[in-house]
This record gives sequence, structure tokens and C-alpha cells, in this order.
Amino acid sequence: MRTRAATACSLAAATLLTGCGLQAATQYTPASEPADIQPIEGVAGEEIVVGSKNFTEQLILGKIAVIALQTAGFDVVDRTNIPGSVPARQGMVNGEIDMEWEYTGTAWLSYLGETAPIVDPLEQYEAVRDAELANGLTWLPPAEANNTYAFAVRSEAVDDLGGISSLSEVAELPVEERTFCVESEFASRNDGFVPMLETYGLELGDAQGVPRDNVSTLDTGAVYEATDQGACNFGEVFTTDGRIQALDLTVLEDDRAFFPNYNISPVLLTETFTEHPELADLFGQITPLLTNDVLQELNARVDVAGEQPGDVALEWMVSEGLVEPA
Repeated sequence: MRTRAATACSLAAATLLTGCGLQAATQYTPASEPADIQPIEGVAGEEIVVGSKNFTEQLILGKIAVIALQTAGFDVVDRTNIPGSVPARQGMVNGEIDMEWEYTGTAWLSYLGETAPIVDPLEQYEAVRDAELANGLTWLPPAEANNTYAFAVRSEAVDDLGGISSLSEVAELPVEERTFCVESEFASRNDGFVPMLETYGLELGDAQGVPRDNVSTLDTGAVYEATDQGACNFGEVFTTDGRIQALDLTVLEDDRAFFPNYNISPVLLTETFTEHPELADLFGQITPLLTNDVLQELNARVDVAGEQPGDVALEWMVSEGLVEPA
């Protein structure tokens, strides 16, 4: 899509140099045929590089992009499974990667260095989109899916807790029922557990708020299991995590909008998008289909059922009529 010879680490090579901080995908991508996604005229044989971070949701989204672009006729270089947000970001801003899925909150707070999240998700996206043009990146419209922080309760305990459905209702419970499981990072973040409690009128360490003995600090995976087993009433979760569905957890509404928006958007090098503006229509067929429920289901198929991200991506795209299996 552009000249890569000038970059220190060329993605034209079969394997990325380890000094770039990137690595090649380790999972295959199954073949597909056109359905709603049709070949784009004039792109046959043109190279386009797709990247992703190395956690489940990103691997699935990366494979969805690879399949879509292959079906559209591009010669796709699959660089999904990059270890970490920083190397993935560097690959984009350095012009080594043409397309990745990224989160609006991650860009706003981490990459752009802003400190105050924007409550309205569309306004958050628009602010990121406009700021990122200076970095040579084009953000296409986001999905409804929002992979942000939340608190969940085991569904069988909802009635016992007065039919609780929102975080503001936690303060109405007896103190002994205000029990939490959180991961260590969230417990110590300046935009994490303590300010969240304060937003909802509770103080950590206060005998009439949330006593410290009411809080268990655990590894991320252990939080889900502990919440499901009733070790605490409220567990910190990520809203698109497949274990929410698999363990039948109920996510509480963040009714005071404390947590930032992390809506998912396709991000393209502006140079690549300028050459192929039809990519907006291509991803416009996919993005509106991505909801929290959809990503929870797809993530669970990998994390819980042990399926391959590429297979999960293809089967979902087939079910939505986007492509056919080859």
C-alpha cells in the first residue's frame, strides 16, 4: 500500500524483526468466499497489513479483518498477535501496519495523553478521530461494543440483593453485603476502585461505606470465579469478556457514567484509506454487528470452549452473511 523500504523494520519480510516489538500471527486464517462482502475492483494483488494485540478479543477481531480484506481481494499480510498495546500502536504510527481495531478510550487516555474521559461515546469517538488525523490515522465509525470496566454479580444472587441492577443501588445494601473482588491494578488506579466508590457515595475503609475487609484483591481470572462462587457479591469485569455469559453473571449498570468508553473502531493508515476509501463501506458492513453480547459469545468460544480465533471469526461472518466458507 505504500513504500516500506524506508522503515527500520519492514513488514514485507516473512517474519518481523524482533527489534520492532512485533511478531507474526501464530494462528491460521481459514479461507472464505464472497457473500455480502464482495471483491473491490482493482485491489487484486495489493498488499495490506493487518495487526492486532495479543489477547482473545483482539485476535478474533484481527481475524475478522483478515478474512474481510482477503475476501475483498487484497493480498493480506497477517500480523495479528502483537504482544502489547505499545508495539501495536508503534506499528500503526510508524506506517508498518495498515489496519487494526482499537478502543476509543485507549487512544484518548493512553495514546493521546488526555486525563478526562468524555461521557458521550459518540463525542469520545469524534474527539479521538479528529486528534488522530495528525498522527496519520483514520478512525472509522465505532461499534456499539464497549469493552470497559464494570461490576457484575452472580445472577442467582440478584433477587437476594433486592433485585439490584445498577451500581448506585450498592449503597442501599447493608454494609455486610457490599463485598467486592477486584484485580490489583484496578484497586490502585487513580481512575479505579476508590474513585468509583466515591462516585457512588461510598468510601473505602469506612465502617459505614466499604470496610477494607469487604474487598478481596485477586488475579483477573480469579475475580470471575470468585464472583461466580459467591466469595464476593460484586466482581470487577470487562464488559465484553466471554466469562460473563459462560458463568451467567449479571453486569450492573454504571448509571453515573464513571467508567470511560472503550468502543471498538477500525483504524486505518490515512495513506491507505486515501488510496482505498471503499474500505469505509467494507468495514461499515461489519462494525454495526459488533455488540457486547456478540463479543462475549465469540470470546467465550475461544477462552472457554478452546476454539481457534480464526474459526470463530469465519463462522460468525458466515452466520451474518458476510462471507461463505471456501
